[in-house]
Amino acid sequence: MPVPGSLRNHAYTTIKQRIVGVELRPGQRLVERDLAAELEVSRIPLREALRMLAAERLVLLVPGKGALVAPFTPTDVRDLFDVREALEPLAARLAAAKAGPETLPLLRTALEAARAATASGDLRRIATANAAFHAAIVELAGNPLLSAQMRPLDALTEWLFHLTNARDAAEQRSEHETMYELIATGRSEDAAASAFAHVTAGREISIALAESWSTPDFDPETIAKGRRRRRPNPA
Repeated sequence: MPVPGSLRNHAYTTIKQRIVGVELRPGQRLVERDLAAELEVSRIPLREALRMLAAERLVLLVPGKGALVAPFTPTDVRDLFDVREALEPLAARLAAAKAGPETLPLLRTALEAARAATASGDLRRIATANAAFHAAIVELAGNPLLSAQMRPLDALTEWLFHLTNARDAAEQRSEHETMYELIATGRSEDAAASAFAHVTAGREISIALAESWSTPDFDPETIAKGRRRRRPNPA
């Protein structure tokens, strides 16, 4: 018999991957009975999973109405950049200060994965690999408090990368190469400046793109209370 916590985690992980990978779009209603049947879990672990996702700002829960994928509005994107511009340069600075033979392989591996993804032209793979490169810098920084602050942003950042995958992948790869070299050579202040410039470069285009996936008259209660189930695909 499956352990209840494992059912919750299965639902949490699966739905999270679908949101971050944009299989489920911002603002899309999440029909509990359909999800429970598809994931082969009961409503209890499913609702626990949805609460976990709501805590990460990936799901919006409307009391008494239901759940939907968080809208991720232009304002949300702007707020995310405000935080990233403050914390990612700090991570790069600390990572450069601690860079050495024991720590750099992690970041080098992440960079090589991002290179390979860019060469493949697979937009989903590129977004995932680029998010992993940013996360590796935070891990290399070796600051538990910073990691605790950044961890909840990992999914939002990767989600943003998937939603904005129309951005120039080659340019992003080049900027990652520069950041890696500055961190690897211990140039802390230059690494921080490079990280800030890299994050800032994506701000305006990401906010503009958010207009394309956001609905100006978005009403979460109206969306969440809809009771229409998904129809099965015709045979």
